[in-house]
Amino acid sequence: MLERQPQDSMKHWVQSMDEQMAGQRQRLRARVAQQVAANSGASWEPSSPDEGTLSLAFFGRPLVVRVPEYRVLDADGADAPTMIQGLVTAYLLAATGAPRVGEWVAFRELPDGAFYHQAFTGYTGGLLSRTLGDDLAAFERGARAAGGSRLSGFGDAAYEFRALPRLWLAVTYWLGDEEDGFPPQARVLFDRAASQYMIIDGLAIIGSQLVRQILSHAGAG
Repeated sequence: MLERQPQDSMKHWVQSMDEQMAGQRQRLRARVAQQVAANSGASWEPSSPDEGTLSLAFFGRPLVVRVPEYRVLDADGADAPTMIQGLVTAYLLAATGAPRVGEWVAFRELPDGAFYHQAFTGYTGGLLSRTLGDDLAAFERGARAAGGSRLSGFGDAAYEFRALPRLWLAVTYWLGDEEDGFPPQARVLFDRAASQYMIIDGLAIIGSQLVRQILSHAGAG
């Protein structure tokens, strides 16, 4: 595990993404593409025994992964942004095929998440509640536009999101109580199986990306 603060870890991961992807792609090429598809939930379309494409979506954005290069393309055939390429490559490599658990857990409950938890909360749920305050309608508007589906039984509003075929997140929002001194709060949660599909650094980035999407669609980003 990298001994860095979460923000530093994210920055380092982005800066070294090309080097990381080269190693990840090499490891993926040693695997059977059909099994990679089965583990990750991607669709496999072979053009020959060792070549073809994997199709999947990142927060609803259609992507194609060309095999054996494991190059990630947008639907129009252009290279996907480096951030998305890195996250998708890491996802394909980590995916175990584990089923969705259906239990939402905080970042600190994931393997290696406790070390990152405080900072992760600050730039995800903390950022969301500080920016939107008691404007619950803005949160719901942003969450729906970001592809969220309403969840019941969590806070004043909650939405779940499918980041990748088998990687699920949720965002919950509480309005708080000004008279009792409780400010609005928000939290980004993960299905307990998330660690079967992404390293902790990648999960931190995905959580941050989701919050920024919600804020942007809410008109606050």
